[in-house]
Amino acid sequence: MTGDARRAAETAARVAYGRLIASLAAWSRDIAGAEDALAEAFVAALRTWPERGIPDAPDAWLLTAARNNLRNRHRHDGIRAAAAQEIERRHDALAEAAPFPDERLKLLFVCAHPAIDAGIRTPLMLQTVLGLDAVRIASAFLVAPAAMGQRLVRAKAKIRDAGLRFEVPEGDALQGRLGDVLDAVYAAFGTGWDAVPGAATGTGDLAQEAIYLGRLLVELLPGEPEAQGLLALMLYCEARRSARRDAAGGFVPLDRQDATLWSRDMIVEAEGLLTAASRAGRFGRYGCEAAIQSVHVQRGVTGRTNHAALELLYDLLAAHAPGVGSTVGRAAAYVARDPAAALAQLDAARAAATERYQPWWVTRATALAALGRVAEARDAMSTAIGLTEDAAVRAWLLGVMDGWPQAAISSGARASNSHLRSPA
Repeated sequence: MTGDARRAAETAARVAYGRLIASLAAWSRDIAGAEDALAEAFVAALRTWPERGIPDAPDAWLLTAARNNLRNRHRHDGIRAAAAQEIERRHDALAEAAPFPDERLKLLFVCAHPAIDAGIRTPLMLQTVLGLDAVRIASAFLVAPAAMGQRLVRAKAKIRDAGLRFEVPEGDALQGRLGDVLDAVYAAFGTGWDAVPGAATGTGDLAQEAIYLGRLLVELLPGEPEAQGLLALMLYCEARRSARRDAAGGFVPLDRQDATLWSRDMIVEAEGLLTAASRAGRFGRYGCEAAIQSVHVQRGVTGRTNHAALELLYDLLAAHAPGVGSTVGRAAAYVARDPAAALAQLDAARAAATERYQPWWVTRATALAALGRVAEARDAMSTAIGLTEDAAVRAWLLGVMDGWPQAAISSGARASNSHLRSPA
């Protein structure tokens, strides 16, 4: 029974953590306090569920236990009677709500408030709303875990001490925060997309959670092209999930995937969203990235990839969202036709951030191999392999590298579009 209780608690933590924190924080206005209270609730669950049985609604049990922890803490801190009555009123109102509402959009927009430092907004959203730990976030943002942890603590204290309102803003205030919210949802999707199959990390569920939040944003902002573009982008990528591995679990690069395994329903939905986004007459980052995925999808119909269209779209993406990711994607698009131009783009973007950015090294290696500079290509690919956590991807990259002395150009071209860590 102890094992069953632990698995039930782990499932709740993986599936409902963000919703629980958002609901508690919306009620208490204290993110750090909500996290502490929920942690205590999980400890209580592991202590009592083996003896009393797993509740029919574990999420609701945890929410109630955490709310009680918060209420008791307020009482212990000597909160004023009027405030205590208000907490009781909120507690009673929430206790009557079943199932509890999803408050994550409110919390996302709180974390994107202008009072919060711009550099910590996305990491804050990833931790509080989607449950990623500081170590994983620090790795994604190329920051030391201790430094990231301190920055997250300060941001949560800022929200509490400034009394920021837990609500979805309107008008210009909403537009001013939307970009950060979209970025966080996409970062969560990328983390779930990158999850190693079979790993017990829970990150694979993040892709589904991100798509769910993307749908909420489209419902909230039905005429917003970037929200539509983001959802389309995630659906295009998710449509290919079953084709990314072969029957033995081996990695299958994009240009070798069996297009008949792609989800037609997701692709049709994504195409509709991209078409709707185009009607707004505003072409932003996510509309552009969705259009890139649409080009890849067309291979399932035409049997070929339109590299000219990819180059044009990546040029536009680099203009709309300059950065390491868009630069690497742009270079990857150029490798098949002009590897020298791709290598020049990569060299121009080289910086401290690229030294541990695996896609930069993979793309550099394929460009060098396509130019016949095999020794340099092998050095770059060795670095990329050392930065790759997925054993199946490492095996595939090793296979590509082993084939270079005999067929450097063809192997490099095949690799060019296949292993960016971003879904795009």
